[in-house]
Amino acid sequence: MTRKSTLLALVAGAALLAGGTAQAETWRMAHKMPADSIEGRIFQAVADRIADKTGGEITVEVYPNEQLGKDDAILEQLQLGTVHMYPEGSSYLQKWVPEMKFVSAPFLFEDRQHWARFMATDLVEGWHQAIEDEAGITVIGDSTKMVRGPYRVMVSAKPIESLDDISGLKLRLHPDELAAAAWRHLGAEVRTLAWTEVYESLGRGIVEAVNSPVALVEPMRFYEVAPHITRHDEYPQGLAFMANAAAWNGLDEETRGQIIEAYDEVAAEFAAETDRVAEESLARMGEEGVTYSMIDTGPFVARMAELYRQMDAEGSLPEGFLQAVDASRPAN
Repeated sequence: MTRKSTLLALVAGAALLAGGTAQAETWRMAHKMPADSIEGRIFQAVADRIADKTGGEITVEVYPNEQLGKDDAILEQLQLGTVHMYPEGSSYLQKWVPEMKFVSAPFLFEDRQHWARFMATDLVEGWHQAIEDEAGITVIGDSTKMVRGPYRVMVSAKPIESLDDISGLKLRLHPDELAAAAWRHLGAEVRTLAWTEVYESLGRGIVEAVNSPVALVEPMRFYEVAPHITRHDEYPQGLAFMANAAAWNGLDEETRGQIIEAYDEVAAEFAAETDRVAEESLARMGEEGVTYSMIDTGPFVARMAELYRQMDAEGSLPEGFLQAVDASRPAN
């Protein structure tokens, strides 16, 4: 090969790489769940499927149990690009766009389908774009496809049989202004704690209850110190795979498509598994003396409707929010 042809080959190779064609990369995924929990298994499955779909051009190293830090630290690393993916509820993105807390509005959505339609509205899409513009973080795929839960429960030291039992209850919550306002309106004394601090706090009586996806109660061992589980379906949940926007947008279209395919496939495969794991987990905990019940949420919905009307009158709801919620309801 002549010097000229060698030079041309080198230039072509550099141009090929600059054009975004596959060059092996290692991404870091951080999460807070035990590796052997249903969510830990989902996250590892997504990582494995991404490597498979991309032919090894993108490999994902998974760090469970807050190994790389708690929420705020991980979100900062996500911005910086030292962490590439963080699967969590998308309401955590309210740090940059406060309106995002309303995607988890308690006792507002009729069912999961209602919530999914709301999440696909132009209003929510606009919030996502604002987050990317402000924070450099994007959400990969459709977060409503990845079922979390599969439903929400309250785990408590004493039985919760009605709305009256919420009065004065010391309830752990994640950092979320709307959730805190909602549960205070329902009568609880709200305490904000990290997820990994809940077990000890329940055991010491710092809190008396925690809301949780039902499938995570056993892996986190909450039932050992709070033996009453009450299904309340506070709000539907999905898993938003947040990603560093620069890293995501730096991939070529084919690779991004492969990653979304990986996400969609794992979401579909684990939907039934999530239900099965929850049922088996409740059965095991029942054998340990844990009680499980469903509560009438009608009074919760009615009480929360008061708060939403008040917030709307005060102008503290996002513009167009209630209209988007109503437009997403199923046709009668």
